[in-house]
Amino acid sequence: MFDLEKEFLSDLNKEVKTGTTVMAVTFKGGVIIAADSRTSSGSYAVNRVTDKLTPVHDQIYCLRSGSAADTQIISSYVSYYTNMFSIEEGSKPTVKKAAHMFREFLYQNKQYLHAAIICAGWDPIEGGSVYSLPLGGSIVKQPFSTGGSGSTYLYGYCDMNFKENMTEEEADKFVTYGITEAIARDGGSGGIVRKAIIDKNGVRRKTVYGNKLKKFWEK
Repeated sequence: MFDLEKEFLSDLNKEVKTGTTVMAVTFKGGVIIAADSRTSSGSYAVNRVTDKLTPVHDQIYCLRSGSAADTQIISSYVSYYTNMFSIEEGSKPTVKKAAHMFREFLYQNKQYLHAAIICAGWDPIEGGSVYSLPLGGSIVKQPFSTGGSGSTYLYGYCDMNFKENMTEEEADKFVTYGITEAIARDGGSGGIVRKAIIDKNGVRRKTVYGNKLKKFWEK
């Protein structure tokens, strides 16, 4: 006999797969971060226009993949502590400082969390920088980084198209086409492309709507 209550409880205990695609890249003078906008729960898209670019401090942002709950609470903690640091020290935190705060939370709680972070931004010491923090809490400074379910489709694209000291325009195209490819290939990624250019002048936000995205074979 079909047991509705048993089936319901069984569904509650099942892992729910989610998806996203996030990218960050350094250019000559700063960094550009980008993400798709689809929030999914299994095969259901619960939000098509999510803003996945999360501010940590004035010129420091993070990109989150994994458990939304885990990454949201961690980014909130890091934002709180970087702001406290800024008040106590009388200076803005560096991207490296914020990234190592993320690393501390992720590493100390690695057995409980399903969270991966890309921390990127600009500071007067290092200029534009990108730090990748995968599952487990390790930390690697990279010229570019990708994350989320759509990132598996981007490694070949990034290897072929990345170059050192790109201009802002080149870096903008690099992340836009990257997210576009992931949206075309990954069922967990979709919607629009949100971007932020971070440099010594601050943060500028851009949005490319779905009907304006070139197909990856048209680029």
